[in-house]
Amino acid sequence: MKERRIIHVDMDYFYAQVEVRDRPALRGKPVIVGGKASGRGVVTTASYEAREFGVHSAMPMAQAHKLCPNGYYIQPRFDYYREVSSQIMEIFRSYTEVVEPLALDEAYLDVTHLVRRDLPTSTIAQYIRRDIFEKTGLTASAGVSYNKYLAKLASGMNKPNGMKIINYNNVNEILMNLEIGDFPGVGKATKEVMHEHNIYNGQDLYDTSERELIRIFGKRGHGLYEKARGIDTRPVKQFRIRKSVGTERTFTTDENDDEVILLKVRELSEKTAERLNKIQKSGKTVTVKIKTHRFETLSRQRSLRDPVRSEIDIYNTAYTLYNELKDPDVPIRLIGVTVGNLEETEYENMSIYDFL
Repeated sequence: MKERRIIHVDMDYFYAQVEVRDRPALRGKPVIVGGKASGRGVVTTASYEAREFGVHSAMPMAQAHKLCPNGYYIQPRFDYYREVSSQIMEIFRSYTEVVEPLALDEAYLDVTHLVRRDLPTSTIAQYIRRDIFEKTGLTASAGVSYNKYLAKLASGMNKPNGMKIINYNNVNEILMNLEIGDFPGVGKATKEVMHEHNIYNGQDLYDTSERELIRIFGKRGHGLYEKARGIDTRPVKQFRIRKSVGTERTFTTDENDDEVILLKVRELSEKTAERLNKIQKSGKTVTVKIKTHRFETLSRQRSLRDPVRSEIDIYNTAYTLYNELKDPDVPIRLIGVTVGNLEETEYENMSIYDFL
């Protein structure tokens, strides 16, 4: 089985960064997003400038005001943050369908199927961070590793706007020297218990037997034992509300022959139609996406008066979109066809007797 390649992307102080982006005068200032201090509001996100004053997420806003009286306090705009998050998730899914969102501002991506000798995981992560910045103006940090636990650990090591790779060559050094409180899942209370048992870093945790850890921490002991060894077999779990149905393919070599590419568009239209029929849906928007040999992603879509679900209808629209989109001088490495704006087919809610 091919070794997994996982990326964990975590937006930098997401809500506060969105506010700073939209109000450039706040750049470089301590920005705190959260509820009202007069109530029981808490800090949702704080910029790095605010964190220098000791302000952090989940802190009572009243305490934040005491620590940073001259900060810029902003009420959260969650509906707006969801819109921005949707743009980011769309970028993730332009690379892989295997995306597991953890929150509006972070997700795991399994890119195992994309990795090859000339395209390592770290390069894919850099492309993703670049695309996020170009589309949203926001920075993100990424962690790259062979499992979810290590990828998430790595993403927090070079924040903000950084990237860290944990592989078999450096994993032991990183884990053995990690302060015990920096292990995911080791909070303040657990850290205190660790210290009571002379466990101060990863090396101490590694040297403690699994039986002893289970005796101290119960069922959690097994997980702590595995954390010290960098073990995590959890898969990246896909979760998304289906808003579109599509298929895309990467060419073995960069392709610039229209006849070959359109043959692939026909094939993708057929596959997309099959998927639509399987879920009994049709859609009013057809999109064609291409990725050039320089890894630039381009797309064009068309909204239709009547919903489509047949291969020929999808292909006819995709054919036009491709010809509008493709630069004849630029080879492409990927082509995709998607039908969106889905709705139920007319017969979906009918009884079988309506067809007799």
